[in-house]
Amino acid sequence: MGLGIKKNDTVIVLTGAEKGKKGRVIDVRPKRDRIIVEGVNIIKKHMKPNNTYKQGGIIEKESPIHRSNLMLVCPKCNKPARIGHSILENGKKIRRCNKCGEVTE
Repeated sequence: MGLGIKKNDTVIVLTGAEKGKKGRVIDVRPKRDRIIVEGVNIIKKHMKPNNTYKQGGIIEKESPIHRSNLMLVCPKCNKPARIGHSILENGKKIRRCNKCGEVTE
């Protein structure tokens, strides 16, 4: 079963300490049902100095969130909405907003 959320979609957090925050999807990890959202669920990680982080120290980065805690925000009505999947006559798969009917790829 697919996640229904793709990279660069806008999502809103439904539960937890970050509830109500919106952000852009950076990465989708379908095997674990987890999604990384820009600016949401920030953690602090202690890093040793290496080629990427010359100085080392405490790095802040986004942590994955389970997909059940997120909902897609419709680009047209700008509200969180469930999405439906359809297959066109030519065989192309599309996603659509169940509130306003807006079609996205």
